[in-house]
Amino acid sequence: MALPLMPKATAVWLVENTTLTFEQIAEFCGMHALEVQAIADGEVAVGIVGLDPVANGQVNRDEILKGEGDPNYRLAPSSAPDLVRQKQKGARYTPVAKRQDKPDAIAWLVRHHSDLSDAQIGKLIGTTKDTIAKVRDRTHWNTANIKPRNPVTLGLCSEADLEKAVALARHRTGHAHTPDEAPHEEPAQDHGHDEGAHTHEDEGVAEETPSGDSDANEHHSAHE
Repeated sequence: MALPLMPKATAVWLVENTTLTFEQIAEFCGMHALEVQAIADGEVAVGIVGLDPVANGQVNRDEILKGEGDPNYRLAPSSAPDLVRQKQKGARYTPVAKRQDKPDAIAWLVRHHSDLSDAQIGKLIGTTKDTIAKVRDRTHWNTANIKPRNPVTLGLCSEADLEKAVALARHRTGHAHTPDEAPHEEPAQDHGHDEGAHTHEDEGVAEETPSGDSDANEHHSAHE
């Protein structure tokens, strides 16, 4: 069975807008049922905007209704051959109307996948390192209007390419992560200061005691 072009985004939409079972959604999107459940729990696909498969012609509304009425029903995709041919067309070309979306995609990748290198981002969505640097540094001419948006939903890259790039970036930078070390000596200094304060206070009490006894003796002698 042919899979939707953006499986995770499609799964997100089906979880949020239908009563299909996790198994039905997983089979339709080519995923594992536990992964679909993780999407429903908010543990996976955070930041991914749902993609309506009905509006994109990937499945008929009647199929979804049948699936909602029968948990054992398997959804049949529609127009699968057309989608496959459209995906395999020649070299990548970004329409002029979508080129203005690239800064938004860069901002999204920088925010949600900081492990990605500039070279990976440039290859993923077809942009230059200079543009990436300006978006990072907020020196881009259109910074005020840049809004982080998922490049998959913008049609600038496929979900499979994004996941592959993220996996490579994490593998490359995973060993560089070291836990932060917190200082442990300051509390000891504070205790020493407190002990000193208690010592001075104790000495003050000790010094006051003889004085109190002398006053009492003088008072007793005068009474006699």
